[in-house]
Amino acid sequence: MLSFTEENYLKTLVQLTVFSEGVEEVGVNSLAKNLSVKPATVSDMLRKLKEKSLVNYKKYGKISLTEEGKLAGMMVVRRHRLWETFLYQKLDFSWDEVHELAEELEHVYSSKLINGLDKFLEFPAFDPHGDAIPNAKGEIALPFRKTLSEISIGESCRIVAVKDNSTDFLQYADKIGLKIQDVITIVAKEDFDALTTILIRNEEFVVSPKFTENIFVVCRLCGKAKGCSC
Repeated sequence: MLSFTEENYLKTLVQLTVFSEGVEEVGVNSLAKNLSVKPATVSDMLRKLKEKSLVNYKKYGKISLTEEGKLAGMMVVRRHRLWETFLYQKLDFSWDEVHELAEELEHVYSSKLINGLDKFLEFPAFDPHGDAIPNAKGEIALPFRKTLSEISIGESCRIVAVKDNSTDFLQYADKIGLKIQDVITIVAKEDFDALTTILIRNEEFVVSPKFTENIFVVCRLCGKAKGCSC
């Protein structure tokens, strides 16, 4: 069995590599920053993970996951996102409340429990934030999508996910009434400060670059973000 800390390291490494297109290895400083710990602390843990054949790592070198480490990390992500979905769909928690609870529940290790939860939820493909849920084999289909900041003036798109799962960001999204699958139209963009005017359900809002860079979208008609001819 892995400790909670070891699972958190593997989950973070999965997020920095598997979920980042074209990235297979990361540096100690990058991992330390994402975990909010000191690089020396990361180095100590990496030695333990290497002894368990979960990571490839040499002192002062880059870090990559072994196949066993990748699967273990993906299982933590799977448990986290299934619990988020359960809390959101079945217990009426809001999407800004589920993350912290799932951070604790993701460490409850029981394949029978998690596979039963998956079946109970009718095998959801995405969690409440639009993030893909790995299957029981640790496999995941990462959809290609754009950020709202990449959409041109006059174009419309459909929201499929949020990049920022923080409480502040999700509460702000709630404040303006934004939901997954909403259609957004880009009304205007300011050259001076990059503020963007968007239209949601016939109501206009002016949002910052931080907002548009944290919203994932696809074509509202065909559901594609690449190779769309609509």
